[in-house]
Amino acid sequence: MSKLLIAPSLLSADFSRIRDEVLDVERAGADWLHLDVMDGHFVPNLTIGPIVAAAIKPHTKLPLDCHLMVSDPGKWVEPFAKAGASVITIHAEASPHLDRILRQIRQLGCQAGISLNPATPLSAIEEVLGIVDLVLVMSVNPGFGGQKFIDSSLDKVAKLSSIRRDIGAKFLIEVDGGVSASNSKALHSAGADVLVAGSAIFKETDRAKAITALR
Repeated sequence: MSKLLIAPSLLSADFSRIRDEVLDVERAGADWLHLDVMDGHFVPNLTIGPIVAAAIKPHTKLPLDCHLMVSDPGKWVEPFAKAGASVITIHAEASPHLDRILRQIRQLGCQAGISLNPATPLSAIEEVLGIVDLVLVMSVNPGFGGQKFIDSSLDKVAKLSSIRRDIGAKFLIEVDGGVSASNSKALHSAGADVLVAGSAIFKETDRAKAITALR
């Protein structure tokens, strides 16, 4: 079983002191920083753009894991790549041109990720599994932090892990939404490599303890 990577979601951070929050979770043992990018169209919320990613980048050595919950992902991959993203993930539901955009992300020097909403079947991405570096399984309906984990997501992770093994692929499996110390072990056992956690980390005073609990 691979090492479990923890990616604190900055959606749950205190944005009035974002630099300090980033430094705190980095010192606490985080592996990646997860940036939830929402445009108010694909999901009913509006969060951050490339300018915020670019502002964060100089203050951390951690990879920036940019999750684009936007209705026109092709428009935004280059700005986020230029802002310093290490991973750029787009939604399968957001564009009919997944192959093109995923290849563009790689050409820009970033790792390419594809994400699925809870109701979207794995069959929606089977044709691009050979060109992705990461598959993000949403375990809540995207748009807001602090939601309850959807239990069927665990089966989805296990099925995706089985497909990965069967086709000999090496993409990482990431899970985002309602992740906590109570379900992290089951998710890792099912095949998850990266866990995104917002409230489970940023609502705790001792972030190192919270990250250790997730692992």
